[in-house]
Amino acid sequence: MVRGLYTAYTGLLNQQHRLDTITNNLANSATTGFKKEGVTAKAFDEMFAIKVKDGSEDYIDKRIGKVSLGVKIGENYTDFGQGNLKGTENTFDLAIAGEGFFEISFTNKADVQSYKYTRDGSFTLTKDGYLVTKDGDFVQGQNGNIKLSLTAETTIDKMGNIFQNNEIVDKVKVVDFEDYNYLKKYGENMYDKVEGYTEKKGSYTIEQGYLEASNANVISEMVEMITISRAFEANQKFVQAADQTLEKDVNLGSL
Repeated sequence: MVRGLYTAYTGLLNQQHRLDTITNNLANSATTGFKKEGVTAKAFDEMFAIKVKDGSEDYIDKRIGKVSLGVKIGENYTDFGQGNLKGTENTFDLAIAGEGFFEISFTNKADVQSYKYTRDGSFTLTKDGYLVTKDGDFVQGQNGNIKLSLTAETTIDKMGNIFQNNEIVDKVKVVDFEDYNYLKKYGENMYDKVEGYTEKKGSYTIEQGYLEASNANVISEMVEMITISRAFEANQKFVQAADQTLEKDVNLGSL
């Protein structure tokens, strides 16, 4: 009975972790460039169940099956699937259709500069003409920070080339990676590259006047949340039943 109580408890922990992940996906269903997360889980190593000191078996210990000790929380993973593109008609809103990430020169609160990677292309121009994110971080081009004329008409083609007055002034830098397991999430829709990463040339087009929506489907996430809630309730009821049974055993002096 105690083992069953522990098994149900591990189930509760796992379902709670899954629920937290689904809730975060739902909270970011309207976040530009957000990639939904999932959770893995695996069972603890099974143990053999053995009958011991049983007179019917001539007091010989006998293996009678296996016993599961419950489930343990695995790793979170990110689904990098393409989100839908939505039109905005804003000149500096960009979306990547295909592989890769925009490279951003990011400065944290400690004034430490690093490069981050994002699918969020909601950019704008500063009063000095620099192309920046909505948080003011510099978008990277082939020549570093992208600086444009504030008065010239701007056109960005499918390859990310930026034209002003019919001349190429820079190209939006798009970086892709061989293995996305070497990317670590930073915030809601940015990523850090970690040691061991390998860059590659991705297959993509740049869509001007569009943004990539979150790839979290609200209906699917809600259905999954209901399923998880029911599983949580089932484990909760078993814990309560096991606790009541143990209480009766204690009161009867059988333990």
